[in-house]
Amino acid sequence: MSLLITTWIKFSFLFAPFFVVSMFLSLTRNDSRAERRSIANRAVFAAFCISLVLFFFGTPLFEALGITLNSFRIGAGILLFLSGVSLVRDGVRHNAEVPNEQREDVSVVPLALPTIVGPATIGAILVYGAELKGLDLAWGIGGMVLALGCLLALLHMASGIERLLGRTGLNILSKITGLILSAMASQIVLTGIHGFMLRNL
Repeated sequence: MSLLITTWIKFSFLFAPFFVVSMFLSLTRNDSRAERRSIANRAVFAAFCISLVLFFFGTPLFEALGITLNSFRIGAGILLFLSGVSLVRDGVRHNAEVPNEQREDVSVVPLALPTIVGPATIGAILVYGAELKGLDLAWGIGGMVLALGCLLALLHMASGIERLLGRTGLNILSKITGLILSAMASQIVLTGIHGFMLRNL
Protein backbone atom coordinates (compact mmCIF):
# COMPACT_ATOMS: atom_id res chain seq x y z
CA MET A 1 0.00 0.00 0.00
CA SER A 2 2.87 2.38 0.76
CA LEU A 3 4.26 1.71 -2.72
CA LEU A 4 0.86 2.64 -4.18
CA ILE A 5 0.87 5.99 -2.37
CA THR A 6 4.48 6.84 -3.15
CA THR A 7 4.05 5.91 -6.81
CA TRP A 8 0.86 7.99 -6.97
CA ILE A 9 2.68 11.02 -5.57
CA LYS A 10 5.66 10.57 -7.88
CA PHE A 11 3.52 10.26 -10.98
CA SER A 12 1.37 13.20 -9.88
CA PHE A 13 4.48 15.38 -10.09
CA LEU A 14 5.75 13.70 -13.25
CA PHE A 15 2.47 14.30 -15.08
CA ALA A 16 2.66 18.02 -14.09
CA PRO A 17 -1.14 18.34 -13.79
CA PHE A 18 -1.40 22.13 -13.59
CA PHE A 19 0.89 22.59 -16.55
CA VAL A 20 -1.21 20.06 -18.49
CA VAL A 21 -4.38 21.97 -17.57
CA SER A 22 -2.76 25.18 -18.82
CA MET A 23 -1.82 23.48 -22.09
CA PHE A 24 -5.28 21.90 -22.35
CA LEU A 25 -7.01 25.27 -21.92
CA SER A 26 -4.79 26.82 -24.57
CA LEU A 27 -5.29 24.09 -27.15
CA THR A 28 -9.07 23.81 -26.66
CA ARG A 29 -9.87 27.50 -26.24
CA ASN A 30 -12.36 27.51 -29.15
CA ASP A 31 -14.00 24.16 -28.34
CA SER A 32 -17.28 23.56 -26.52
CA ARG A 33 -17.49 22.03 -23.05
CA ALA A 34 -18.56 18.67 -24.51
CA GLU A 35 -15.65 18.72 -26.95
CA ARG A 36 -13.25 19.57 -24.14
CA ARG A 37 -14.50 16.68 -22.02
CA SER A 38 -14.13 14.33 -24.99
CA ILE A 39 -10.59 15.57 -25.69
CA ALA A 40 -9.70 15.23 -21.99
CA ASN A 41 -11.01 11.66 -21.89
CA ARG A 42 -9.13 10.68 -25.04
CA ALA A 43 -5.92 12.38 -23.90
CA VAL A 44 -5.85 10.67 -20.50
CA PHE A 45 -6.84 7.31 -22.03
CA ALA A 46 -4.07 7.66 -24.63
CA ALA A 47 -1.60 8.57 -21.86
CA PHE A 48 -2.70 5.49 -19.91
CA CYS A 49 -2.24 3.21 -22.93
CA ILE A 50 1.19 4.67 -23.71
CA SER A 51 2.26 4.33 -20.08
CA LEU A 52 1.01 0.76 -19.87
CA VAL A 53 2.87 -0.24 -23.02
CA LEU A 54 6.04 1.37 -21.67
CA PHE A 55 5.60 -0.43 -18.34
CA PHE A 56 5.62 -3.86 -19.99
CA PHE A 57 7.21 -3.47 -23.41
CA GLY A 58 9.13 -0.16 -23.34
CA THR A 59 12.68 -1.43 -23.06
CA PRO A 60 12.30 -4.38 -25.51
CA LEU A 61 10.41 -2.16 -27.98
CA PHE A 62 13.04 0.58 -27.95
CA GLU A 63 15.80 -2.00 -28.31
CA ALA A 64 14.02 -3.76 -31.18
CA LEU A 65 13.52 -0.49 -33.06
CA GLY A 66 16.99 0.77 -32.23
CA ILE A 67 15.57 3.82 -30.43
CA THR A 68 17.36 5.18 -27.40
CA LEU A 69 15.85 7.38 -24.71
CA ASN A 70 18.12 10.20 -25.86
CA SER A 71 16.81 9.89 -29.41
CA PHE A 72 13.29 10.06 -28.05
CA ARG A 73 14.20 13.17 -26.04
CA ILE A 74 15.40 14.92 -29.19
CA GLY A 75 12.32 14.00 -31.22
CA ALA A 76 9.86 14.84 -28.46
CA GLY A 77 11.69 18.09 -27.73
CA ILE A 78 11.41 19.22 -31.35
CA LEU A 79 7.69 18.41 -31.37
CA LEU A 80 7.21 20.25 -28.08
CA PHE A 81 9.10 23.28 -29.43
CA LEU A 82 6.84 23.48 -32.47
CA SER A 83 3.78 23.38 -30.20
CA GLY A 84 5.25 26.17 -28.07
CA VAL A 85 5.98 28.35 -31.11
CA SER A 86 2.41 27.83 -32.31
CA LEU A 87 0.99 28.99 -28.97
CA VAL A 88 3.24 32.05 -28.74
CA ARG A 89 2.62 33.08 -32.34
CA ASP A 90 -1.12 32.63 -32.79
CA GLY A 91 -2.55 31.05 -29.63
CA VAL A 92 -3.74 28.03 -31.66
CA ARG A 93 -6.39 30.18 -33.34
CA HIS A 94 -5.99 28.04 -36.45
CA ASN A 95 -8.39 25.52 -34.89
CA ALA A 96 -11.22 28.03 -35.25
CA GLU A 97 -10.46 28.70 -38.92
CA VAL A 98 -11.23 25.22 -40.27
CA PRO A 99 -14.41 23.12 -40.25
CA ASN A 100 -14.97 20.86 -37.25
CA GLU A 101 -14.38 17.71 -39.23
CA GLN A 102 -10.98 19.03 -40.41
CA ARG A 103 -9.66 20.21 -37.04
CA GLU A 104 -6.53 18.67 -35.68
CA ASP A 105 -7.07 16.19 -32.87
CA VAL A 106 -4.85 17.47 -30.08
CA SER A 107 -5.82 14.74 -27.61
CA VAL A 108 -2.93 12.41 -28.49
CA VAL A 109 -0.38 14.92 -29.82
CA PRO A 110 0.58 17.15 -28.12
CA LEU A 111 -1.59 16.51 -25.03
CA ALA A 112 -1.02 12.83 -24.27
CA LEU A 113 2.44 12.86 -25.84
CA PRO A 114 4.64 14.68 -25.00
CA THR A 115 2.75 16.96 -22.57
CA ILE A 116 1.34 14.35 -20.16
CA VAL A 117 3.78 11.55 -20.96
CA GLY A 118 6.99 13.47 -21.54
CA PRO A 119 10.57 12.20 -21.70
CA ALA A 120 11.00 12.40 -17.92
CA THR A 121 7.82 10.38 -17.38
CA ILE A 122 8.86 7.86 -20.01
CA GLY A 123 12.21 7.43 -18.32
CA ALA A 124 10.53 6.88 -14.95
CA ILE A 125 8.09 4.36 -16.44
CA LEU A 126 10.90 2.44 -18.12
CA VAL A 127 12.76 2.28 -14.80
CA TYR A 128 9.66 1.17 -12.89
CA GLY A 129 8.91 -1.46 -15.53
CA ALA A 130 12.41 -2.87 -15.16
CA GLU A 131 12.55 -2.71 -11.35
CA LEU A 132 9.05 -3.62 -10.16
CA LYS A 133 8.07 -7.27 -10.22
CA GLY A 134 4.98 -9.24 -9.26
CA LEU A 135 2.68 -7.50 -6.79
CA ASP A 136 4.93 -4.44 -6.67
CA LEU A 137 4.33 -3.94 -10.39
CA ALA A 138 0.57 -4.00 -9.79
CA TRP A 139 0.91 -1.37 -7.03
CA GLY A 140 3.06 0.75 -9.35
CA ILE A 141 0.48 0.63 -12.13
CA GLY A 142 -2.23 1.40 -9.57
CA GLY A 143 -0.37 4.52 -8.45
CA MET A 144 -0.03 5.65 -12.04
CA VAL A 145 -3.76 5.13 -12.65
CA LEU A 146 -4.62 7.18 -9.55
CA ALA A 147 -2.42 10.04 -10.77
CA LEU A 148 -4.07 9.95 -14.19
CA GLY A 149 -7.50 9.91 -12.54
CA CYS A 150 -6.67 13.07 -10.59
CA LEU A 151 -5.39 14.68 -13.78
CA LEU A 152 -8.61 13.79 -15.61
CA ALA A 153 -10.69 15.37 -12.83
CA LEU A 154 -8.69 18.60 -13.19
CA LEU A 155 -9.16 18.60 -16.96
CA HIS A 156 -12.91 18.17 -16.54
CA MET A 157 -12.91 21.28 -14.34
CA ALA A 158 -10.97 23.26 -16.96
CA SER A 159 -14.11 25.07 -18.17
CA GLY A 160 -14.60 26.54 -14.71
CA ILE A 161 -10.96 27.57 -14.64
CA GLU A 162 -11.44 29.19 -18.03
CA ARG A 163 -14.46 31.18 -16.84
CA LEU A 164 -12.49 32.33 -13.83
CA LEU A 165 -9.56 33.49 -15.95
CA GLY A 166 -11.57 35.15 -18.71
CA ARG A 167 -10.55 35.51 -22.37
CA THR A 168 -7.71 37.92 -21.67
CA GLY A 169 -6.33 35.78 -18.87
CA LEU A 170 -6.53 32.69 -21.04
CA ASN A 171 -4.73 34.44 -23.89
CA ILE A 172 -1.95 35.48 -21.50
CA LEU A 173 -1.84 31.91 -20.18
CA SER A 174 -1.52 30.64 -23.77
CA LYS A 175 1.49 32.86 -24.43
CA ILE A 176 3.14 31.95 -21.12
CA THR A 177 2.48 28.28 -21.79
CA GLY A 178 4.10 28.62 -25.20
CA LEU A 179 7.19 30.22 -23.68
CA ILE A 180 7.42 27.49 -21.02
CA LEU A 181 6.98 24.82 -23.69
CA SER A 182 9.76 26.32 -25.81
CA ALA A 183 12.11 26.48 -22.83
CA MET A 184 11.23 22.90 -21.82
CA ALA A 185 11.73 21.73 -25.39
CA SER A 186 15.16 23.35 -25.60
CA GLN A 187 16.21 21.67 -22.36
CA ILE A 188 14.87 18.29 -23.51
CA VAL A 189 16.71 18.50 -26.84
CA LEU A 190 19.96 19.63 -25.22
CA THR A 191 19.71 16.81 -22.66
CA GLY A 192 19.17 14.31 -25.46
CA ILE A 193 22.09 15.64 -27.48
CA HIS A 194 24.34 15.68 -24.41
CA GLY A 195 23.41 12.11 -23.51
CA PHE A 196 23.86 10.97 -27.11
CA MET A 197 27.30 12.56 -27.35
CA LEU A 198 28.46 11.09 -24.03
CA ARG A 199 27.32 7.65 -25.10
CA ASN A 200 29.16 7.83 -28.40
CA LEU A 201 32.43 9.35 -27.18
